[in-house]
Amino acid sequence: MPRPFAMFALSALVLSACAAPMTAPQVPLGSDGRPLPVVVRINPADAPRVRQRMQDGLNTMRAQNGLGPLQPNAALASAAATHALDMSFQSRPWHWGSDGSSPMQRVQRAGYSGTLIGELISETFETEVETVNAWMVEPETRPVILDRRANEVGVGWHQDQNGKLWWTVVLGARAAPMQMAGF
Repeated sequence: MPRPFAMFALSALVLSACAAPMTAPQVPLGSDGRPLPVVVRINPADAPRVRQRMQDGLNTMRAQNGLGPLQPNAALASAAATHALDMSFQSRPWHWGSDGSSPMQRVQRAGYSGTLIGELISETFETEVETVNAWMVEPETRPVILDRRANEVGVGWHQDQNGKLWWTVVLGARAAPMQMAGF
């Protein structure tokens, strides 16, 4: 039969462990006092989830501003993925392809028949969620996300060996099919 004192001591020990203060994990800081970037690796099996989280982030920002959601478009996604890889190849984030192509030329090559609204690009170690948030605070990229005409999106990225991510998001507008009166 257990002794009452032993049970009390065991109970006190268990309760004290529960009451111990939690310490936050230590984040390594750079010489400027800011947290060092964490390399986020995108596993190929995670690609659909990453693409969906990017689209969800964009749609959340649009909904908060009274705008309709963006629907995925395979041709825009192809143009975005191609440009993300090309930016890595060129080692610079910019809207021109290594062959001199513009965003409009790339979406046409990919077979997109709608209207190009804009292209968002980023060279970063940040996740898709952090990247959307960064685009929303920039005066050059926020209007692209919040363009009322946009109704389709393509998400693409390329990850270098060192973990750097090259993001490209292309927004487009496909016209609604015409309906004939009385039919």
